[in-house]
Amino acid sequence: MTGMGQEFLLGLAGVSATLLGTFIVGVFFYIDSATHRRLAGSEATDMYLRSATRWVFTAYSIPLFVPLFLIAMEPFWGAIVFAALGLLLTLLTVGTGRRILAGGRAGTSGAFWVNEWMTSAALLAAMILPWALGGWVPEPSDFAPSLLLLLGSGFASTAALVMAQFDATRGK
Repeated sequence: MTGMGQEFLLGLAGVSATLLGTFIVGVFFYIDSATHRRLAGSEATDMYLRSATRWVFTAYSIPLFVPLFLIAMEPFWGAIVFAALGLLLTLLTVGTGRRILAGGRAGTSGAFWVNEWMTSAALLAAMILPWALGGWVPEPSDFAPSLLLLLGSGFASTAALVMAQFDATRGK
């Protein structure tokens, strides 16, 4: 792998780590907030927010860990980590989809509906792209589009969670 490719992957991992850390801080502030305590009565909303938070953690983890494996080890191990975390993210996507269909207040936010469809489509593309571009054991550069899609999906989901909280407190 060229030095430029390693720099890109390290930069991507750094951006992902920053977004993940910021998201964690935001989650802790939200859990400790009066808004969370006031909205905690809805079981469907709480379950969806938990599911969506797990999804965002995993979405940010893929562009964090896969580049590190691609740089430090053979591409095969990066592909294994990508596939394992991608499978986990796919299962979490199904879980968040079920939760949003369960209704409650989580189902009334337009941000959640749009985000769910967009990130599901992006996840499908991200899981296929490395192997479509690089074959059975893709090169590190073949993972770049997928990692960027997942990073963007994590950011979009973070924005949807924030916007849904604004929607939930509107008019109160």
